[in-house]
Amino acid sequence: MTLTLTALPDIPLIRPGDDLGAILLAALAKAGLFLMDGDVLVLAQKIVSKAEGRMVNLTQVTPSPRAIELAVQVEKDARFVELVLQESLEVLRTRPGTLIVEHRRGFICANAGIDHSNVEGSWGNPDDWVLLLPVDADASAERIRRCVAKGSSLKLGVMIIDSHGRAWRNGVVGVCIGLAGLPALVDLRGEPDMLGFRLRITQVATADELAAGASLLMGQTAEGTPAIHVRGFPYPLRESYLGELIRSKETDLFR
Repeated sequence: MTLTLTALPDIPLIRPGDDLGAILLAALAKAGLFLMDGDVLVLAQKIVSKAEGRMVNLTQVTPSPRAIELAVQVEKDARFVELVLQESLEVLRTRPGTLIVEHRRGFICANAGIDHSNVEGSWGNPDDWVLLLPVDADASAERIRRCVAKGSSLKLGVMIIDSHGRAWRNGVVGVCIGLAGLPALVDLRGEPDMLGFRLRITQVATADELAAGASLLMGQTAEGTPAIHVRGFPYPLRESYLGELIRSKETDLFR
């Protein structure tokens, strides 16, 4: 069994309105790759957000009283905190320098995934620009999949990933925030192990496993290779959605 991950070359700096599908097809051609059944494309969130125009200049944000109050607690710009609140369902934890929220798409992360790094707008001070996550990363992944498939019958997967921290462990890791055409979760309950014992609780977060591997090639600073081609994904492709990975509040023992 072989799994091959290839960073696609020469992805340009993405601007609002850019056609990501066309850019990816050009990069695949330059890498000498032709899409086949079962292939997966893994994309960094930033290029998707930039293409969708999710950049915001903080000078255009008016903080609410709640944002001003929280900004004092977490020692952050109140305008930034206001955007975090707009992108969140609930604030879960605060401390100086840290604001942990439930993003409106259901996952738990710091600052609602809003980022300052490698973001530059078309006017004003570069330090005032921030980048929000896609409005609906599942829908974004589906649009890109349709574009790269170009109406063919190929079975392809597209996944959008971001870097998140984790409770009880240091460091960030790539995780899936949106996908189309590949399983987010594989349920192995009832499957026999090597000795014939049938598994009772095992479910594999396959999308997050692949996201972590792709993130190794993307990097965390220069981020010069934001698109990864995957061949040999070891599970059958199927339709899926991010919600498969989100633990319900009823089963969340730590919130």
